[in-house]
Amino acid sequence: MTFCLDSIIIKPENGLEIKNAVILFHGYGGDGKDISMLSLNWKRHMPNTVFICPNGHEACVVNPAGYQWFDLSKEDPNYILNQSIKAENKIKQFIEEIKKEFNLTHNQICLSGFSQGCMMSLNVGLTSKEKFLCIVGFSGKIIDQNNLKERINNSTDTLLIHGDVDQVVPSIHLLEAKDFLIRNSVEVETLLIKDCDHHIPMKASSTALNYILKKI
Repeated sequence: MTFCLDSIIIKPENGLEIKNAVILFHGYGGDGKDISMLSLNWKRHMPNTVFICPNGHEACVVNPAGYQWFDLSKEDPNYILNQSIKAENKIKQFIEEIKKEFNLTHNQICLSGFSQGCMMSLNVGLTSKEKFLCIVGFSGKIIDQNNLKERINNSTDTLLIHGDVDQVVPSIHLLEAKDFLIRNSVEVETLLIKDCDHHIPMKASSTALNYILKKI
């Protein structure tokens, strides 16, 4: 099947049955290959999982070799929100295609992402009509709390991880997102990593893996 988003797909080895999926969303200017690095360790512990790493639906404005989920060239919150909702709708279409192709339901799919990909995981995951297996976000934030509060449809369990010296997406956004999720009855766990900037260190990867393993 041809999906609406170009993707790297890493299936279980030796033809093992697919029982769940992890969809990994890259950050601004990245691509599916970048974020697929997480699967190198994770797949050894999740033998029945398919890892799906799509490219954003738009070429990145500041890095044409990479992709974006929404444009950041204008510092206009309404513009950013509108662009992110376009991406959200594309991703929801993509998820329906994934479900059909691999015969999966929402509660067999983990949404995970880094930075802008984390933002999309939260928006898509919490506005869908059905709960996902879980949401795992690295170094992200909630794009617009007022908008998400109006549209939140489920309480998918969520893990958020952030570096305490992140200069791109400051770690205050982790605390704000945690507060928002608690107030909206979403079970949330968080990890703030000391002396970590805007990337995914091994501690973040291993913590996320253990969290997902508890859910599947």
